[in-house]
Amino acid sequence: MANKLIVTAAPHITSADTTAKIMQRVCLALAPTLVASVLIFGMNALILTAITVAACVFFEWGYCKLMGRENPTGDFSAVVTGLLLAFNLPASMPWWMPVVGAFIAIVIIKQLFGGLGYNFANPAIVGRIALALGFTGKMTSYVFPQAPEGLDVLASATPLAAAGELGSNSYVTLLLGTHGGVLGETCAITILVGGLYLIATKVISPMIPVAYLGSVAVLSLCFGMDPVVQLLSGGLLLGAFFMATDYVTSPTTDKGKLVFGVCLGLITMLIRRFGSMAEGVSFSILLMNLLVPYIDMLTRQDKLGIAKVKKGGEAK
Repeated sequence: MANKLIVTAAPHITSADTTAKIMQRVCLALAPTLVASVLIFGMNALILTAITVAACVFFEWGYCKLMGRENPTGDFSAVVTGLLLAFNLPASMPWWMPVVGAFIAIVIIKQLFGGLGYNFANPAIVGRIALALGFTGKMTSYVFPQAPEGLDVLASATPLAAAGELGSNSYVTLLLGTHGGVLGETCAITILVGGLYLIATKVISPMIPVAYLGSVAVLSLCFGMDPVVQLLSGGLLLGAFFMATDYVTSPTTDKGKLVFGVCLGLITMLIRRFGSMAEGVSFSILLMNLLVPYIDMLTRQDKLGIAKVKKGGEAK
């Protein structure tokens, strides 16, 4: 028979997309921001990114080789982790510090929990937080746009920390990224372009970014803060489009994604408004990553054909 009835277990919906193809699209979406960071901060940005990505790939290959596991580096997930981790670092970071962050992200957070699909939190987020706690001075030595005589490195406030002093004249600066900060929190335009590309190619759902950014905008108004500055400053855009939408550590249901995004915005704004640090994106994503299993459990759809049980014990 030419056509056979094939009976298989669920799921029955298939796709030509693979993990490698999806991760490659994420890399492509991050490419404009990498180019912008090199133009703004100089070759230090490219060198730092290359070292971080290479370290992530090496640690993934080395750990799997040591444990006798199949080499997973071809799925590009380690490359994406390296890019995201690099984008959370200032261009002035000594080369060995990103290597430490890469080890924490890949070995401790990802591989020790079973590899891709089993990590409880976004590896790049944890790597960034570990570096921020361990090397606070270097992580807050922000590099400012490249001048003819070289880079200016100062431990001073980013636009987010000085948000109260910013006006509408600074909006263009925030969009173009011609200010101090880490690689991935400067040029807002390129991050938006990359995020919209991921949505257009259906790599990510718009639910989480829209809920996240929308809640930040609303709460900014409630707290008497400039919503445009809050949206364009810090790592909010990078976190909303590229880190909060991680398949493994974000909810699978639409209701869950909405709850996830709104809670991210709430925690971020509470930290920014009342916390001792200006930025709250990393900690909000990490906290909500830990709550994802409970969000999925509470927002999952009822199984078809399964009757609900009333309080009295009888099924509907």
